[in-house]
Amino acid sequence: MNNQTKVVLPAWIFEQAQDKEHLKQLVLIYMRKGYPTYQVKRIKNGLAVCEFSR
Repeated sequence: MNNQTKVVLPAWIFEQAQDKEHLKQLVLIYMRKGYPTYQVKRIKNGLAVCEFSR
């Protein structure tokens, strides 16, 4: 069973991010609020590639 999915990240995250570390922090904050069971594995082309638990 494949527990991997992609989440489109909102543009404001990339607009507000000051550097790579800040981008990671903003993505994690966003994901924790909207997708609490998702674990971000990487960020690619405006998407958060995640694994999720049921």
